[in-house]
Amino acid sequence: MKGIRNSRLIMSPLFQEGIITFDAASKREILSYFGKTTDQDGYIIEAENPTQRVITPEGEEITIEEFAGIRNGSEIYIKSDLPSLIELIDIIG
Repeated sequence: MKGIRNSRLIMSPLFQEGIITFDAASKREILSYFGKTTDQDGYIIEAENPTQRVITPEGEEITIEEFAGIRNGSEIYIKSDLPSLIELIDIIG
């Protein structure tokens, strides 16, 4: 089985440090579950209303490249920049 050696799971160094990343295709798949897609400029938008861009808690529009995840509570979109991730850690504690 791939990734297993001597009955022990071999993890990448980033995963061992608690960092999980997704490629663009995986991000799009996650967004599709929430009824979202991206526009021609890479901004996350409502699939049913392509003129409505998704915003972060700070009111910023967010691109697929900046997308880090969705927090519980009315679909709160998180950017992958350090201040946004630190704020998330503070909130989920």
